[in-house]
Amino acid sequence: MQNDCGNIWLTVNPADIDLLNKIIEGYEHLGVLSTIDRHNGLVVVRGTADTRRDLMHILTNLPFEISIKNGPAV
Repeated sequence: MQNDCGNIWLTVNPADIDLLNKIIEGYEHLGVLSTIDRHNGLVVVRGTADTRRDLMHILTNLPFEISIKNGPAV
């Protein structure tokens, strides 16, 4: 069973997915972005319980709008 406590599900404008991926990649070792539904902008940032706080700080201070979800709603 996979531990999901560090994963952060969110929606973003599909045009901003690439930029979000580059931002997350720039913070090495915090998390990895996976696109779930590129047409609807559903993505998950796969982190750990230890990196979740830092990831949330980054995600809530982006230069574009996102919507954080409770979990996979596909």
